[in-house]
Amino acid sequence: MSSLRFKVVDEAFNRKAITVNIPEVRPEVYYGKYVFNRQKMFEYLPKNTYEALVNAIDNKEPLPLAVADSVASGMMRWAIDNGARHYTHWFHPLTDGTAEKHDAFIQHDGKGGVIEEFNGKLLVQQEPDASSFPNGGIRNTFEARGYSAWDISSPAFILDKTLCIPTIFISYTGESLDYKTPLLRALNAVDRAATKVARYFDPEVHHVLGYLGWEQEYFLVDEALYSARPDLMLTGRTLMGHESAKNQQLEDHYFGAIPSRVEAFMLDLEIECHKLGIPAKTRHNEVAPNQFELAPIFEETNLANDHNLLLMSVMSEVARRHNFRVLFHEKPFSGINGSGKHNNWSLGTDRGKLLFAPGRTSDDNLQFLAFVANVLAAVHNYNGLLKASIMSATNAHRLGANEAPPAIISIFLGSQLTDILDKIEGMDAEQLINLSAKEGMRLNLTQIPEIMLDATDRNRTSPFAFTGNRFEFRAVGSSANCASAMIALNAAMASQLQEFAQKVDARVAAGEPLKRAILDETKALITAHRAICFNGNGYSDEWKEEAARRGLDCETSAPKIFDAYLSEKVVDMFGRTGVFSPVELAARNEVKWEMYTKKIQIEARVLGDLAINHVLPVATRYQSVLLDNLYKIKTLFSAEECEKISAQDKDAIVRMSAHMAVIREEVQQMVDARKAANCIACEREKALAYHDNVLPHMETIRYHIDKLELHVDDEMWPLPKYRELLFIR
Repeated sequence: MSSLRFKVVDEAFNRKAITVNIPEVRPEVYYGKYVFNRQKMFEYLPKNTYEALVNAIDNKEPLPLAVADSVASGMMRWAIDNGARHYTHWFHPLTDGTAEKHDAFIQHDGKGGVIEEFNGKLLVQQEPDASSFPNGGIRNTFEARGYSAWDISSPAFILDKTLCIPTIFISYTGESLDYKTPLLRALNAVDRAATKVARYFDPEVHHVLGYLGWEQEYFLVDEALYSARPDLMLTGRTLMGHESAKNQQLEDHYFGAIPSRVEAFMLDLEIECHKLGIPAKTRHNEVAPNQFELAPIFEETNLANDHNLLLMSVMSEVARRHNFRVLFHEKPFSGINGSGKHNNWSLGTDRGKLLFAPGRTSDDNLQFLAFVANVLAAVHNYNGLLKASIMSATNAHRLGANEAPPAIISIFLGSQLTDILDKIEGMDAEQLINLSAKEGMRLNLTQIPEIMLDATDRNRTSPFAFTGNRFEFRAVGSSANCASAMIALNAAMASQLQEFAQKVDARVAAGEPLKRAILDETKALITAHRAICFNGNGYSDEWKEEAARRGLDCETSAPKIFDAYLSEKVVDMFGRTGVFSPVELAARNEVKWEMYTKKIQIEARVLGDLAINHVLPVATRYQSVLLDNLYKIKTLFSAEECEKISAQDKDAIVRMSAHMAVIREEVQQMVDARKAANCIACEREKALAYHDNVLPHMETIRYHIDKLELHVDDEMWPLPKYRELLFIR
């Protein structure tokens, strides 16, 4: 086993960069080559079909089936011209991944042959099996029917010679079984609510769009080393491994020179992304060894989310071409930074105005302050929900560690914006507003147009930070579907803006001037929800105590955090905004608890196998070597000499025996705890049992295995060590 390990390590360290075939033309020439975007639509569709489709997309209207037939015909011709042989409805089940079932473009021609055919019915709707996807009890195994339906707002694309059509996925009885359906509902809800408020300032606004800019962090590991670590292969993280003498403590990896092998991979990935219309822009080394980041240009939220999921699939494929494996797990290595997927969120009107950006006029600034105040209220009122939206068995390892946001949702505003809100909170209406026949109403906050709020300091300990014209939701995990966080955030914002507009309208109906009503309600929100604002150190124990005093959700147990989805306030909010029905919420929480249990269950089984069948046999063998050495010393030297010579070996044998005894005992207790948990019918209680009774044994087992790693002969240790996994050559 040891010789295999060293052979694997040598193979990994002798890798050389693979040459990438760089297109001779610039990116703007091949960008979107495999995307059925508006340019391709215009080329392949009849003029009236093109106009009808674009109108339906822009105005969020349904597409008539007759038009769908024409679109399908043109889409198939474009796909075949680009080498596609199959088509699939591409959707996002509740697995945090994607799903697809491929069909060929063929039909019987009635003469014993086939013809290539694709019509509007096949484009618009299909019936994939809904029984084998996570559904939270909505569907029984024998009730298999489900529907996928075309999302016209996200363009089709070609991946590996298959035409992929982005779709929603719902059950036979109409409940959503995916992430896209509720995401579109949440975006529609925030569109309606935000448009109502935006029209107070610009009556020409017809829609408000949600924007998302994700920052994808990930680790790369050499494929040979990955294949020699069963825990990485089966769970995505190392379940054991003593920290390397050198890891990230010298702070020399962040923004450092990119290794040539990695740069070749990044370039190859970037080209593939651009062909698929993913606007990959930024790449760099992250803080931990072998950790990197890719970030795109911001896009409309639904498209950005599709692109992130597509990126993760493409990244894994490209990495294998370069003899790498990508790790999206939030904490694949203990003792160094984990990986997040920061979601930069903003809202903007169809007239080009970003609603979280200050402007040059008093009206612009009043609008900016009103929307920021509503964000404070939404995040404060639903801070438990937002935490639940980003929580998972994998992200639980990352949150609260010294490189990630704490498991308490708060907002970082920066000193400049905080100072402005302080002034507003301390003034009365007459101080804030000048009533003048010539000037109308004007904010006495002339400094806002002059400052650049994105120049404020950044707070890496904040899970939700204002960064100039957007908010950065930093707590989202690397492996997550961005939609989970975006659904909760946009729905909460929609609910809050609905309430804000109702109060403003009531004041205006009572005779109060519109801008005074807006300002009074804005000030009331700032005063009522300052408890969510925190600019300090989110890692400190003092903040945890202060957050509890402020009434913020401080729960750290993932199964209990999921309870936030089923609180009366949250169920009511999702119902009012039309995002989730109570049945859908209950089902999704069943899925969350079930997925949490299964991931811990798999990890526990893998750890038990590695401990009993890999680590302990090697430790026993090495202990036998030490005992044999002691016996030989005893035969050659006097008792007094033996005592001096063999003291350290005796100590090592005793220490190893102690560690091995604990490992055996803890593995058995972990197995017993797992068996007891598996007998629990309630998914919530089962998840709690795994969290409370199984996880602690896993942590203890790891501690003692890592101690054994320090004792056992390096040539005998069966698994690649951190010092080998973390440094690409």
